[in-house]
Amino acid sequence: MRVLIGCEYSGVVRDAFARRGHTAVSCDLLPTDRPHGWHHQGDLLELLQRTEWDLAIFHPPCTDLAVSGARHFAAKRADGRQGRALEFVRRLMATRVKRWALENPVSIISSEIRKPDQVIQPYMFGHRERKATCLWLSGLPKLRPTDDVKAETMALPANVRDRVHHLPPSADRWKLRSTTYAGIAEAMAEQWGGE
Repeated sequence: MRVLIGCEYSGVVRDAFARRGHTAVSCDLLPTDRPHGWHHQGDLLELLQRTEWDLAIFHPPCTDLAVSGARHFAAKRADGRQGRALEFVRRLMATRVKRWALENPVSIISSEIRKPDQVIQPYMFGHRERKATCLWLSGLPKLRPTDDVKAETMALPANVRDRVHHLPPSADRWKLRSTTYAGIAEAMAEQWGGE
């Protein structure tokens, strides 16, 4: 299949599909962290129009959408950042690609556009961490857990199981918080790559 991973600089999801023999391309305004894979540095919406895709997985930036930043919503609404972010999501959801998924943390996409089809946790895919991730789906089944370690995760101290929420300020904190967990990427490739 021809698989487009939108708004992905890390290459984690792209590489999971490529390992299964798919033509997988990541696209982001940033260069990729894994230069050995196919990456288009540029406009995702333009690439969506220019090329036919069998499957697309979108990871739109959550900076202006995630409820974890709700204290900044008034300013983001006033200067238009939140409106532009929501319009970008709407345009992705209106893609001509028949099979797509859009991933974001708990965000205003749920109240402004529509509720997610599924909420997953890293611990459902072998990672002993918590980070609720919403999936909006079109033409795809919900992801099935592959290695549920919830009991072990919940037994950990809060600062360990909620590691991404406790990361100290740093220049790359946003990257660490937004990179897809390998177990989730593998589940996407395995379960959605054979449809």
